[in-house]
Amino acid sequence: MSTIEQSAALEPDRLGARDRARFFRAARHDRLEGLTAAFRAHRYAPHSHETYVVGVIVAGCEAFQLRGARRLAAAGDVCFVHPGDVHDGEPAGEGYAYRMTYPSIGLMQEIAADLTDRDVAPAPFFADPVLRDPAAYAAFVAAHRALEAEPDGLLGEEALVAAYGLLVARHAGVAPMATTRGTGAAIGRAREFLDAHFAEEIDLARLAGVAGLSRHHFLRRFKHETGLTPHAYLTDCRVRAARRLVAAGEPLAEVAAACGFFDQSHLTNAFKARVGVAPGAFRRG
Repeated sequence: MSTIEQSAALEPDRLGARDRARFFRAARHDRLEGLTAAFRAHRYAPHSHETYVVGVIVAGCEAFQLRGARRLAAAGDVCFVHPGDVHDGEPAGEGYAYRMTYPSIGLMQEIAADLTDRDVAPAPFFADPVLRDPAAYAAFVAAHRALEAEPDGLLGEEALVAAYGLLVARHAGVAPMATTRGTGAAIGRAREFLDAHFAEEIDLARLAGVAGLSRHHFLRRFKHETGLTPHAYLTDCRVRAARRLVAAGEPLAEVAAACGFFDQSHLTNAFKARVGVAPGAFRRG
């Protein structure tokens, strides 16, 4: 049986009137494909993928055949399918809703390598295809929502690396490198870089490279030493710069563009969350 992309397994004319599916792709993650779906009637034919399948059930229950056994995945469960594993899928009961990702083998090897601070690592293996892990579930849902809203933004990138890292460490037998001391200078370099380049599009690999750390180690140490995630720190930098330009009377649309925000609405939301008032009210005050 040949492998297929998830988008090919869900051709529009196969979906029922009450079935819903939405795809996205994230270029930063080796063209990671993501899916948010709710199925009441749709049934997958047996198929396999060149990628992993990693996701969560958010409502209802799905039944699927995998590795010679019928599996049930209910709301709150985390699910894994390995590359090449033939599986199907159908509603168990009234239907189910899920959030799924389809990471490449290379991406999952990168996650494992990040965890162990090695250049290369074997592809992770998840012994249990369905498991209950509330912390990992919550981390994955947060990452999936961020990626769905902005597939190639820093927020989704750091959230996905953290969520995948948690899943690989807990359920694929990959022991993370112990947190070490003495990373203050490395994190300082990353902070200086963000302070100077806040208006640019910045990815996690670039920041980790500036610090000289793996992505996973960098995320842990940055949050430990600054109290913020890299994305939150970057947003703070942008709002501080915007505050100066708004006070100087610059047009808000131009302020948004100059400070690295997507648009004026993005600027307004971030500004109000940190300053307490919208940019226009701040200027009038």
